[in-house]
Amino acid sequence: MFASCALRHTIRSPMLRRAFVLVAFVALACAAAPGATHMPTIAPGVRAGSIPLGGLTSEPARAKLEATFARAILVAHGTRRWWASPQRLRAGAAVNSTVSAALGAQPGAHVDLHARWSGSSVRKFVDAVAKSFDRKPVDARLVRVDTSGPVIRQAKPGLAVRRARLARELKAALQRGLRAPLVLPTRALPAKRTKAKFGPIIWIDRGSNTLRFYESRKFAHSFRVATGQAIYPTPAGLWSVVDMQYNPWWRPPDSPWAKGLKPIPPGPGNPLGTRWMGLSAAGVGIHGTPDAASIGYSASHGCIRMHIPDAEWLFHHVEIGTPVVITNS
Repeated sequence: MFASCALRHTIRSPMLRRAFVLVAFVALACAAAPGATHMPTIAPGVRAGSIPLGGLTSEPARAKLEATFARAILVAHGTRRWWASPQRLRAGAAVNSTVSAALGAQPGAHVDLHARWSGSSVRKFVDAVAKSFDRKPVDARLVRVDTSGPVIRQAKPGLAVRRARLARELKAALQRGLRAPLVLPTRALPAKRTKAKFGPIIWIDRGSNTLRFYESRKFAHSFRVATGQAIYPTPAGLWSVVDMQYNPWWRPPDSPWAKGLKPIPPGPGNPLGTRWMGLSAAGVGIHGTPDAASIGYSASHGCIRMHIPDAEWLFHHVEIGTPVVITNS
């Protein structure tokens, strides 16, 4: 029995020694552990740009900055979306120096994110957004003229990206680390010609040899005119004034009836009178005539003749682009 106890004592003693060494090692490790819990932390309320870093140590702060800055900036308009990634804008941030500045900052302080970007890349992104978004205005358009007057289709305003403002907002988002969606800044583009301010309109009726003049949709004046003969009819359709001449020359057209005729300079007896308003219908125009007896008849070679004073009045009330409707009824 004594031998047995001695044997157990012999076995346990080395084990006790090893256990003692292990306990001592654990004790030393525990003594060193408090040093790890005292790693420097960023003071409460400190932000890098708009990114809160308070209470974080260096590595978590660095990871948060990198993850936040790597996110793309969303630009939105209604259901449409554009994404501006840091790679597309060639943007980056000085993460290490920002973390160092945050660790030394006072509570509640704001430190610079030290963001950078390529100005040309920002402009290219903005231009690409504008190219896919911008919509030109559509002017009001004359559809027809009937007994109730001109029928005009309403204008549609355009819409365009405010490019300089979008570029500023993108740069601010990069500088502050913001990743909240940006609402696409836009501006309306008004149409040049609206229904309310359409301008002059001419309606020529071949059946009654009458020219009616309108200011937008309001009737203003009526004139007796001469239109084309049956063999040289004035062309029906929707045309416009494309040429205006004061005291014009008359030059013979390339037509059998004018073969052998010579040009006639401005002055008495000129077949065009003193004013010429050429239409988009080839070779056709509105003009004065010294042949007052032809007014009210289908007597011309396709043009619209007016008394010379009437043509002079009309000349001063129309402009290039004035629509001219010619009908048969």
